[in-house]
Amino acid sequence: MTNAELDLDPAALGARFPAGFAWGFATSAYQIEGAAAEDGRGPSIWDTFSRVPGAIADGQTGDVADDHYHRFREDAALMARIGVKVYRFSVSWSRVQPDGSGAVNGRGLDFYDHLVDAVLAAGIQPLVNLFHWDLPEALQDQGGFADPRVVDRFTEYAALVASRLGDRVSDWMTFNEPAVFAFLGHGDGIHAPGLRDWPTALRVAHNQLHAHAAAAAAVRSLVRDARIGIAFDMNQVVPATDTDRDRRAAAQWSAARDAWFLDPLFGRGYPQLGLETHRAAGHLEAVELTDPPSGDLDYLGLNYYRRDPVSARSDRAFDWTIDARPGTEQTQMGWEVAPDGLRDVLLALHREYAPREIVITENGAAYPDTVDPDGRVRDDRRVAYLARHIAAAGEALAAGVPLSGYHAWSLLDNFEWSLGYTRRFGLVHVDFANQRRTLKDSADWYARLIVLTR
Repeated sequence: MTNAELDLDPAALGARFPAGFAWGFATSAYQIEGAAAEDGRGPSIWDTFSRVPGAIADGQTGDVADDHYHRFREDAALMARIGVKVYRFSVSWSRVQPDGSGAVNGRGLDFYDHLVDAVLAAGIQPLVNLFHWDLPEALQDQGGFADPRVVDRFTEYAALVASRLGDRVSDWMTFNEPAVFAFLGHGDGIHAPGLRDWPTALRVAHNQLHAHAAAAAAVRSLVRDARIGIAFDMNQVVPATDTDRDRRAAAQWSAARDAWFLDPLFGRGYPQLGLETHRAAGHLEAVELTDPPSGDLDYLGLNYYRRDPVSARSDRAFDWTIDARPGTEQTQMGWEVAPDGLRDVLLALHREYAPREIVITENGAAYPDTVDPDGRVRDDRRVAYLARHIAAAGEALAAGVPLSGYHAWSLLDNFEWSLGYTRRFGLVHVDFANQRRTLKDSADWYARLIVLTR
């Protein structure tokens, strides 16, 4: 058997992971739930943003998405069939508190109550993520995450959810990809709420770090033996060429983005190079920063997808491009496929920050899948992508990284944010016209892998 065949063979891969390793799936509320105006749910910033002409590639919204709100039991059964041990899902804040504070929507909490029960009945442990970018629009109208008052609002919301679900849920996550929410939503403007103001983006980032610490404390006070984490997206940042200019730009970007969150979470305050880079770019104008509290993390979630080559256009801070290099293997997203980058990022996190535990909370790839006439979805490229990345995770585990789980992104094809329904990440195909679910070959492959590591 060749090395390539070994990397695809579930038995060979499974041998690299201990019994009890937590294989799972990850999803997010706005991307799959639908039922956007049902049972008292209020609008979120993504409901608003998806209606801005030109904001979404195909002009669609998450109003229906995968209709998971009505089909969650069917989806839990699919996960049980595949055999995963953990399901990471997010709670829609505006479904629980339509205005982002004050009155609680009982029917919204009931939905997550029933979802947790269905997941547990399927033999799967729930991991509740409190925030995956869908801020209630009513809070955005008051300043959103740029307003420090949001810290108290988020803490109140976290306590409401923990009070309701904490008797059955021990694993919690405060934020998913806070850098994406802050920078793409408030600096670059390509995600909700669609702002293009970097000082605002840095205020948002700052308040998220404070909100994480406050919400973590609230959940711990309410949930016995709670395990608290945060999911941070960290791809492999490299200079596009072996030049001083590109090397400097890559280092600046890593400091201004990744270390900007990770250093404070691990008690170091903001990184000096990150401060210098943002200041040089004018991003800190009228921004008051105090070192945020440390993250109080039981585990660090890592979302990894690609290699990010940084190419400097000049010596100015933030005057760079980050694009896959010509001739490299890429997914439909145009992302450079780099399984060895996952291994190297895991090793770097372990070496630099020494988290108690790391969970790969997202990893996956978009390809243009179709259902063949015989009813199969032959997504060989996704199988290869997953296998090679899982093999790289196994290498990191063997090298001493405290890796305890892997969550494939995603269970279902879904609403892919500003790209609408034009990209499919799911291991389960969804026909959005009739909501029919079809397990792809990648789901069958993942199921075989999981069985071999029980």
